[in-house]
Amino acid sequence: MTDPRAPQRVRHETKLRLLTVASVTDITPLMRRIRLKGDMDGFASVGHADHIKAFFFAEGVAPALPPVGPNGVEFPPGQRPEMRDYTPRNWSLEEGWIELDFVLHGDGPASSWAAAAAPGKTLVIGGPRGSLVVPTAFDWYLLVGDETALPAIGRRIEELPPGSDIVAVIEVAAAAEEQAFETKANLTLAYVHRNGAAAGTTSLLLDKIRTLTFPEGEAYAYIAGESAMSKAVRQHLTDERGFNPEWVKAAGYWLLGTADAHEPH
Repeated sequence: MTDPRAPQRVRHETKLRLLTVASVTDITPLMRRIRLKGDMDGFASVGHADHIKAFFFAEGVAPALPPVGPNGVEFPPGQRPEMRDYTPRNWSLEEGWIELDFVLHGDGPASSWAAAAAPGKTLVIGGPRGSLVVPTAFDWYLLVGDETALPAIGRRIEELPPGSDIVAVIEVAAAAEEQAFETKANLTLAYVHRNGAAAGTTSLLLDKIRTLTFPEGEAYAYIAGESAMSKAVRQHLTDERGFNPEWVKAAGYWLLGTADAHEPH
């Protein structure tokens, strides 16, 4: 008999889209939400941590839909763009738009593109190729991450059904980077602030989680952000707090010390 709590994987048809920036909104000083318009026919994202692939072409190369061959996307020699993963934050198939959130941390092709984004600019995206759907059969949900995980955490907070119990712990640069969420779930939300420390160099999230008294019952934990942090929090939950390892998803979105790896999702 299948466990009703077992996450389900769903595959989607991969489709590339050439979209145009419709609006740019700074939701915090360092988090920019960009709405892109275009052909959204057939788009599907049923998992809160889904990823689309965004393509960032070199200066002077106009974004265009590349052909897809038997081995995947094909680019002319020397014109392969940089690619980064992003969680779809909001979208409308009927109105033909999608919103992506970008951390403006000052380097990297994605952050540089987002910093210069303006209506009329274009971006190629692809996917999601698949979704991991976590059932709503758990007693409560733990969400942990830094700002790169905010789109996925925000979606989960907003998408869980009324009455769901959520504990969320989020690390951001400073108090000005805190986001609020509209939800009908029972949300306990805690922010921790680096206050000048570099991202990935503190143990703020793990330290905060060690102090928490968790709700009773079976939980599903989602941890995402800097790779070492995700591993450390997962180990704490499974080794010291009695979490079922099958119900702990720890994602390393970026790795401290790896050049150009700190891109938001």
